Amino acid sequence: MIASALLVGLVLCDILCRKKGLDNNLPYVLVLILVPLAVLGARLYYIIFSDQLTLADFFDFSHGGFRGLAIYGGVIGGLLGVIIFAVIKKCSLMPLTDLIAPALILGQSIGRWGNFFNQEAYGRAVNFDCFPITVFIDNGLDYGPHLATFFYESILNFIGFIVILTVFLRQKKYGNTTATYLLWYGVVRMIIEPMRTDSLLIVPGNDFVFNRISFVISIAIVVLGVVLLYQNKKGKISQNDQNLRQRNLK
Repeated sequence: MIASALLVGLVLCDILCRKKGLDNNLPYVLVLILVPLAVLGARLYYIIFSDQLTLADFFDFSHGGFRGLAIYGGVIGGLLGVIIFAVIKKCSLMPLTDLIAPALILGQSIGRWGNFFNQEAYGRAVNFDCFPITVFIDNGLDYGPHLATFFYESILNFIGFIVILTVFLRQKKYGNTTATYLLWYGVVRMIIEPMRTDSLLIVPGNDFVFNRISFVISIAIVVLGVVLLYQNKKGKISQNDQNLRQRNLK
């Protein structure tokens, strides 16, 4: 599912590049930088906040496998790659993050179905079985119907994709798409995270919602989204995309 999401995102970025007059090679250059750093970030994030794994387990995929990856870590790792690319190309960060945002939220929508197949990222147990509201879990840890939180997030992310894509196609300034992604996904994750039973914790043993690292980060990115919109309205966000235009990406 992750690989499928990546492929769909790459194709979408290619289409959006053509629509915006950006270099057609841009998505393929970016993917070579972003994917390794995103996987690295996703794995490190999971290990750092896992109470079962240590850095010595980084390459030991028998304990967690691709379940040992976290989306926020992937986003942070990918963002690092975008920053590096922007510095090298001497362009604004916003044209790049705006291009990636619709593909990212769509990829997250697709990728959540991997949780269905892995029987993970579900919510509390309930006494009724009615997919897609609930999902039946039999994974050796839990047995019976649970809230299908992965499905809720998948659907909300897909709706977010439509909203974010619309903003991207209509925006007059770079940065609004990125801000919309931050606001949308931050709010979605703030809603979903308290329902989950497998949240990564800041301090092991305390399941209080503000001890869930993804909930805290969600609050932070919502605040960042608001700040970005405000700064963009004031004209303080660089709109430089010259080195990303057709024939300028070398």
